[in-house]
Amino acid sequence: MATSDPVYLRVVEDIRRQINDGSLLPGAPIPSRAQLTRKYQVGETAARHALRVLAAEGLIIGRVGSGHYVRQHPDPTPLHRWRFLDHPAPFAADLQSQGRRVTWDWHSEPTEAGPDLARRLRLDPSTTVTRTHYVFRGEGKPLQLATSYEPLEFAPHAEEERRSLVARMYTHGIKVTEIVESVRTRVPRPDEIDALDLPAGVHVLHVERTHWAGDRPVETSDIVIPGDRFRVMYSMPL
Repeated sequence: MATSDPVYLRVVEDIRRQINDGSLLPGAPIPSRAQLTRKYQVGETAARHALRVLAAEGLIIGRVGSGHYVRQHPDPTPLHRWRFLDHPAPFAADLQSQGRRVTWDWHSEPTEAGPDLARRLRLDPSTTVTRTHYVFRGEGKPLQLATSYEPLEFAPHAEEERRSLVARMYTHGIKVTEIVESVRTRVPRPDEIDALDLPAGVHVLHVERTHWAGDRPVETSDIVIPGDRFRVMYSMPL
């Protein structure tokens, strides 16, 4: 590394390398600030900054009165996006099929579409749509957030809340012909960090999903998945 680089980066790069190549295993202690200053010949400020950067990247975790340790990364659970499409909560059904107990709650409210939803649902921006926000939990811990938007005419009645979207649309004489998902990774918003109890440095997968009936979009959703807990899987039949 060039000598003009900030000195704390030497510490960050070396510890990051040891974590990534397995020299430092999950749960292993990280040298204290005093030990870092001696080992890398840097000042205490540089050592403190290096620990902050590694924690922000999600590589280490601090424990009050105990120091820093290599963070344990869970084995990501596969999410099969093509399964259980006839279930009112495909995410929950998928995890339940893998032996996990999942609960969810939701609330719905009318809202103005605005420019983005108007584009996604091919509506006028001033159109009122139904917004439904879901929180999924496993063993009481948050697993996924989802917000669904539908034209007001398709808002589910009480007796329809336990039916899948495909089945609900069919009662309106609409056949869903395609489900399109666009996936990207991004930094979580502060409210998402709180809602999903995300450790520092963890990104989320943002799935933008739209149900189509021919050339008409009849529902669109924003699904937020913790990037350290799940891997998204798709089937592409030939």
